Amino acid sequence: MGLHPISDANEHSPFGSLTADEFYAKHSVSHSSAFINNPRGLKLFTQWWSPLPPTKPIGIIAVVHGFTGESSWFLQLTSILFAKSGFITCAIDHQGHGFSDGLIAHIPDLNPVVDDCISFFDDFRSRQTPSDLPCFLYSESLGGAIALYISLRQRGVWDGLILNGAMCGISDKFKPPWPLEHLLFVVANLIPTWRVVPTRGSIPEVSFKEPWKRKLAMASPRRTVAKPRAATAYELIRVCKDLQERFEEVEVPFLIVHGGGDVVCDVACVEELHRRAISEDKTIKIYPELWHQMIGESEEKVDLVYGDMLSWLKTRAESAAERKARAAVDR
Repeated sequence: MGLHPISDANEHSPFGSLTADEFYAKHSVSHSSAFINNPRGLKLFTQWWSPLPPTKPIGIIAVVHGFTGESSWFLQLTSILFAKSGFITCAIDHQGHGFSDGLIAHIPDLNPVVDDCISFFDDFRSRQTPSDLPCFLYSESLGGAIALYISLRQRGVWDGLILNGAMCGISDKFKPPWPLEHLLFVVANLIPTWRVVPTRGSIPEVSFKEPWKRKLAMASPRRTVAKPRAATAYELIRVCKDLQERFEEVEVPFLIVHGGGDVVCDVACVEELHRRAISEDKTIKIYPELWHQMIGESEEKVDLVYGDMLSWLKTRAESAAERKARAAVDR
């Protein structure tokens, strides 16, 4: 059996032949969920996983999913991995995604989504014991852009950030062809929800290399395979440009993991982020030939990538705990 719980899944269910509760018990984690209301009147789905005794919590991880993603499918298996490794892990479904309210996969403005994440993550962290556990952000794809904005707004709050296949730039192999990219502003303003924007291949087709995992991605009853809406596509391109102008402001400790064969999110942009960020602790790992969703690779490669992440997290959790212990003594 692999390190990552994906090894227990099949092409029909992330839990394989088990029920959700049986799956949690097998991996020694507890699970809870709740709906919250945001200021825009939307009901948002949140959930969290905790290690069961005798494993003691060593940190908190807030999980940020990507565009067309959700917290309950592939990402839930990664959350279970973190929880059984000692991290209390929480996640939220963005508006229009997963079990949350909103027009499906429509994000005409990313800022309120960042607000939702900060509000939930702040509240969740405040309810955990001990109260001084080190806190990390884990993000995938568009979630990487959201997590970067969170870290820029909440300087000094987070002990580290993992950017997995982060969207700091959309690959030219996936962008709408010229001249449509340059006309998006007009279309986005006139008909914001029109699914007019062509992309070169559907996201699952170019993200998951293993055929059975591609089938599992498509098996989620909440996944959309439709084209992005005009205002959303325009916002994604705007966000990439905005972030690229702010790379020098990034100071949070971070780990970038990215597939060298990613045709959705541009690897050159995360390399530039790594180069320009002022973070004293910054690491980048590019895995040759791996695709956008590295959980979609062979079991051996999945365990390599996620083993690297866990090693990074545990090292920073230990050093953050030591720092906080020293600070408490000094007080």
